[in-house]
Amino acid sequence: MIQLKNIKLYRGIKCLVEEASFQLHPGHKVGLTGANGAGKSSVFAMLRGELHPEGGDLDIPPHWTIAHVAQDTPALPDAAIEFTLDGDVELRQVEAALREAEALEQGERVGELYARLGEIDGYSARARAAELLHGLGFSQADLQRPVSDFSGGWRVRLNLARALMCRSDLLLLDEPTNHLDLDAVIWLENWLKEYRGTLLLISHDRDFLDAIVNHIAHIEQQRLTLYRGAYSDFERQRAERLAQQQSSFERQQREVAHLQSYIDRFRAKATKARQAQSRIKALERMEMISAAHVDSPFSFSFRKPLAAPDPLLVLDQADAGYQPAQPILQRIMLTLRPGERVGLLGRNGAGKSTLIKVLAGEMPPLKGEMVTGKDLSLGYFAQHQLEQLRPDESPLQHMLRLDPQTREQEHRNFLGGFDFRGDMATSASGAFSGGEKSRLALALLIWQRPNLLLLDEPSNHLDLEMRHALTLALQDYEGGMVLVSHDRSLLRATCDRFLLVADGKVELFDGDLEDYREWLNEQRLRDKANDKAEKPVATPSVKAQGKAERHARLQERKPLLKEIEQLEKKMATWQPEKTQIETALAAPELYQQSDNSQLLKLQSRQLELEQQLETAEMRWLELQDQLEALPEIA
Repeated sequence: MIQLKNIKLYRGIKCLVEEASFQLHPGHKVGLTGANGAGKSSVFAMLRGELHPEGGDLDIPPHWTIAHVAQDTPALPDAAIEFTLDGDVELRQVEAALREAEALEQGERVGELYARLGEIDGYSARARAAELLHGLGFSQADLQRPVSDFSGGWRVRLNLARALMCRSDLLLLDEPTNHLDLDAVIWLENWLKEYRGTLLLISHDRDFLDAIVNHIAHIEQQRLTLYRGAYSDFERQRAERLAQQQSSFERQQREVAHLQSYIDRFRAKATKARQAQSRIKALERMEMISAAHVDSPFSFSFRKPLAAPDPLLVLDQADAGYQPAQPILQRIMLTLRPGERVGLLGRNGAGKSTLIKVLAGEMPPLKGEMVTGKDLSLGYFAQHQLEQLRPDESPLQHMLRLDPQTREQEHRNFLGGFDFRGDMATSASGAFSGGEKSRLALALLIWQRPNLLLLDEPSNHLDLEMRHALTLALQDYEGGMVLVSHDRSLLRATCDRFLLVADGKVELFDGDLEDYREWLNEQRLRDKANDKAEKPVATPSVKAQGKAERHARLQERKPLLKEIEQLEKKMATWQPEKTQIETALAAPELYQQSDNSQLLKLQSRQLELEQQLETAEMRWLELQDQLEALPEIA
């Protein structure tokens, strides 16, 4: 286990943590939380041995293997799957030693290495690496592409796959979902639930934390405290303590009263009913958790739009993409109205960002028509726009350039709500972190009073407090909104309806995020079965639907049954050979020969067959379980 005894941790001259003492047992899954700059990454550096505590003792079992995600990835010529396999260092060492031993015809050594290869599950390593890459959004064709071909965000995913490939005792993950979309986040969540080692996870995604961790280690006021339970449990415990402060309680009541006032005024108005329902959901959520955020440094809201054209924007039979002959999306019919809050769902590469770019005017429709309302004011946020910030200018200079007519003090007050106070308001933005740049970009967007928000992953790099503040601000926003996000808490709290972007179409998704999780699972099963989905008929009959469902179930079973048959044939061949070898090894005269090459050869083959049989039997059992889990064929 990991033991911290009166740890005192500094970064330079700044004290980050003092008198930290607790134990982490094998199998603990711990979320490490705290404000930006509190010392979370420094704690990781200490656990990796890159930063040493100024006082106290840190005990980590010396034989433990520690895995973490590398920050940089060089432009290597290695194939993606080979780069991922390199994460299992011992596997690569055994493979190299085996090649050498076979070249030197060292039979006994070869047998030992084959035995070790089986012990570390080496025979299935390539399949496991491929599964990791598929789960993180890579296609089959991507597996053999060189690392140098991938962009920065995809290289981050490769680094993550490589860390997960490592058979680690301690896994350190710092914001692993930042460059993932929702389907990859859900896959990673399921993978981490099954991880058997000790996990320390830094994340600002509350749903992700809640699904995985069973402890929270929170850094606050230089104290590192371990709490039992998931993030919501920690939040409630902290809320109970903070709610005792009278001033904090009064602040929460003011926020509750503000939302309740809006609900009371507009619940009965048809044009405002959808927004009122959003605020009812926000109020229910706030009463449970907001006391845990009363000391948040963020406090801002959207200014009322100057106009509210209805509709705001219409796409009529529009195609979207980069090449007219190969559109990514076809025949899009979409009307956006004031007060509508739309979340886009869909798998990686389905076209969500393409649709956002069309709506933002960055990409014209290939076909069809886009009509914008009179006085439409777009507020578009995407990660690439952070590069448009002027690195030599401060937040205050950005605001004055945007609106030179407003007094400087008013700009300062507004920026303070985004925690740009004092020297931060006048510091050059080029040195800002990703989260600080995102906050500045959001501040500039909000000041312009948009009546249609287009938000593509706005919560990337934002901490939990800022995400909470953004959620409250979006709840109070009166314009229309289209949101792409991997943060399910943000989607759930701010969106009234979801559109599914899939198979070249944009359609209403009749369900919630749990239904979307089930939809993703179904898609993955179809992918694994190599089932090319047929285009659905517009009005299928009940009989046709039943036939299609039966066909789909047969297609799901077909590859499983085929693999089971192949395994049974192999085992039927291997078992008699293994029996023959065992009979030969039982003969006394074999051990009386001066030349032991035959003995070594038989022992090596015996070990190889044992490992092959064991791997095949385990796979056979897995396939049987998968078959039993599939629905019965009617």
